[in-house]
Amino acid sequence: MTPAINAAKQAKVPFSIHEYPHDPKAESYGEEAAEKLNLPLQQVFKTLVVSLDGKALAVAVVPVAGMLDMKQCAAALGGKKCEMAAQKDAERTTGYVLGGISPLGQKKRLRTVIDSSAQQFATMFVSAGRRGLEIELAPADLAALTGADFAPVGR
Repeated sequence: MTPAINAAKQAKVPFSIHEYPHDPKAESYGEEAAEKLNLPLQQVFKTLVVSLDGKALAVAVVPVAGMLDMKQCAAALGGKKCEMAAQKDAERTTGYVLGGISPLGQKKRLRTVIDSSAQQFATMFVSAGRRGLEIELAPADLAALTGADFAPVGR
């Protein structure tokens, strides 16, 4: 049980957990999840912690098939500049390790934006809080649980 799974349970939203054997040599955790769970890359999302204007941390949830558009991300979060947060800051703030950072159940709730492409799916997959564990839920439920907005932040 992870804080992410607990958050979904407490909110009483429908979700499924999918576990797979994580390979420590995997170069892309999200792509590994999609491959091992036999899912389209566009339906599996990675959780990225960013620094907004060099001050506040925030979260961007984008498909593993693409990349985060930093300018769009900054605009969606109401800032001017967005860059990847330092690994230690991301891990300390969320309570998760890199490759297992979930948008759900973070130690400190961060402002969140979800790429609008998620809205085309009935369900999406994000990390459930550790490598080798994904949670599947409706995009609208993820947005409601994280207080996220949808915006075109992926490319």
